[in-house]
Amino acid sequence: LESMISSPVPTRAEASDVATAIYHGADAVMLSAESASGKYPLQAVQMMERIVAEVESDPYHRQLLEASQTPAQSTSADAICAAMDTISGLLQIAVIVTYTTSGSTSLRAARERPIPPILSMTPSLATARCLALVWGVHSVQTPDVSDVAEMVEHACRRALAEEFAKAGDTILISAGMPFGTPGATNLLRIATV
Repeated sequence: LESMISSPVPTRAEASDVATAIYHGADAVMLSAESASGKYPLQAVQMMERIVAEVESDPYHRQLLEASQTPAQSTSADAICAAMDTISGLLQIAVIVTYTTSGSTSLRAARERPIPPILSMTPSLATARCLALVWGVHSVQTPDVSDVAEMVEHACRRALAEEFAKAGDTILISAGMPFGTPGATNLLRIATV
C-alpha cells in the first residue's frame, strides 16, 4: 500500500496485490514506510486489516486454499494435524493447543487453516518468535511438561489466561511423547477447561 505514504487510500493495484497474497495463502502481510513514516499510518493499517478480513470472509477463499493445499504426508505428525482439523470441524473446539519444540506441529496445524485459533506452546523463545508470523497461531514460551496430566492442566490454564477459552469449553491438545523431543508429534487429546 505504498501510495498510502502520501494518500489516505491505496491504488486499486495495491489493494489487489494484498488480496491476491491472502487468496494465495500468505501467512502474513506487512506494511513498512506506510506506517513508519507515512502521513496516514493508522489508515494504512486499517485498510490492510479491512482487505484481509474481506478476503478471509469470502466463501471461495477456503475452497481455494483447500484446492491448493499440499497433501499430508504419511507421518504421524501430519495424521495428527489432519485429525485436529477434522475434530475441530465436528466439535465446538475453542482453541487448538500445540506443544512444540521446533514449531513444525504448529506449522502443520496452521496449514490446515482450522476455524479455531491455534495456541502454540513452546519452551523455545526463538520458536515462539518465528511462529508469531504464522497464520492463525498465537505463540507463547512456556516451560516443558513432564506428563500428560501436566500437559492438559497447563494447556487449559494458558487457554484461559490468553482468553481463548472459558470454563467449560472444549479444547484440542497435540504433543509429542516423549515430551520435548522435536518431530515426535504422536498425541491428540480432547479436554474440557
